[in-house]
Amino acid sequence: MRILVIQQKRIGDVLTSTIICNNLKTKFPDAVIDYMCYPNSVDVLKENPNIDTIIPLTNKVRKSIPSLFKFIFQIRRKKYDAVIDVYSKLETNLITLFSGAKYKVSYHKWYSNIFYNYSYERFDAIKSEYGLAIENRLLLLKPFISEKITDVKPKIFLKESEITEAKKLLKSYNIDTEKPLIMFGILGSEVYKTYPLDGMAKIIDFTVAKTNATIIFNYIPDQKEQALEVYNYCTEETKKHIVFDLYCTELRPFLALLSQCEMLIGNEGGAVNMAKALEIPTFSIFTPSVRKETWQLFENEAKNASIHLKDLKPEIYEQHTEQYIKEHTFEYYAEYPLPLMLEKLEAYFHEYKN
Repeated sequence: MRILVIQQKRIGDVLTSTIICNNLKTKFPDAVIDYMCYPNSVDVLKENPNIDTIIPLTNKVRKSIPSLFKFIFQIRRKKYDAVIDVYSKLETNLITLFSGAKYKVSYHKWYSNIFYNYSYERFDAIKSEYGLAIENRLLLLKPFISEKITDVKPKIFLKESEITEAKKLLKSYNIDTEKPLIMFGILGSEVYKTYPLDGMAKIIDFTVAKTNATIIFNYIPDQKEQALEVYNYCTEETKKHIVFDLYCTELRPFLALLSQCEMLIGNEGGAVNMAKALEIPTFSIFTPSVRKETWQLFENEAKNASIHLKDLKPEIYEQHTEQYIKEHTFEYYAEYPLPLMLEKLEAYFHEYKN
């Protein structure tokens, strides 16, 4: 059996959809399972033994109709028995339609019957210990797996050589291995997903005071100015604990470095999902406009916790739409009571320590 899984979008989405591959390979160990994604997400899929080939779908292909159809017929020649389209946008609708696959699987939309012969309504509000992002992906396995699925956690696979390089990097910065090493996700993937920088600095100050940890920031070179702003908001005592210039410019070295951390604290997003896939404890701050029911993943485990405005002030979500809240993100970030956030973070430190 040959199976193609398609998941465009951001790294967190791509990583989460690997649970489809993991379970298919368990059910059909001889199957060939390929994964199509954007080029910037390829690195979270590397070394996964449940994925045979990673197929990047580039902007050059997507933005040219002749190139897209050439690509579509390259896919058709692979003779897939099944295509599972987690993304379900026009380009992937067409890839699936012309694939020639017997099983064409995706989520239900008004036009689904044109492209897919198996389509499922996404869960919108069910009680889940995993999170809706997981539950909705498991839906797409229904044509193939009838028994209860228990392998629900995305995983990142690192080579020993990558871990060794991360340890060498830490050693080159004279990191004290006797102290906890905590990574801070100080910046979100977009402006509206970034908790105010002065507030983030206060959270870092609090963390250092409570844990005496060494702190590193997750940022890339073109975000250095914002990272420096966070650093400058911190107290002089906190700055002594921050190794500001220790960061990675590529994703695989970043993953290896993250694997050596005690925990990740910061804005909810791809880095949090990657930490969870590496079994690194997380404390994440949600932007007010992201649905907590979808992405509060694996918080049944004490090592993962988060804070969301809906937990604090649910009445806001009864009065306004998610779009309205997104358009007024920074007004609503001001509704997060910092003392309450620090209280929850302290409880998290205590729970994790025990």
